[in-house]
Amino acid sequence: EVILEESGGGSVQAGGSLRLSCRLTGWTYEYYCLTWFRQAPGKSREGIAALSSESTTLYADSVKGRFTISKDNAKNRLYLQMDNLQPDDTATYYCAARPFPQLVLDRDRYHRWGQGTQVTVSP
Repeated sequence: EVILEESGGGSVQAGGSLRLSCRLTGWTYEYYCLTWFRQAPGKSREGIAALSSESTTLYADSVKGRFTISKDNAKNRLYLQMDNLQPDDTATYYCAARPFPQLVLDRDRYHRWGQGTQVTVSP
């Protein structure tokens, strides 16, 4: 069974930083795309950063230059370093996985999800 578990959310002031972590359990696929999504109240879930098994990355324009996605293979963890956070970044953040290396930010292409972690950024 594949399990994804996010952690690291919290409350920060604008300009601050957080690092989210996603632990992957039971993931045995050689090829993959691992992606961070977020969903703000009243809005749809949007993909913001993806990392493939080929070490390629893709970022949404809204986070490009501020967020960095990475993976620690030894710990089987996916990370999202978030710098210069702004109130618009307030959302529940989810990690998701698909067993194909193509980078996609479309939530309909993912079937494995974590439970989410809340990030709140105050002005």
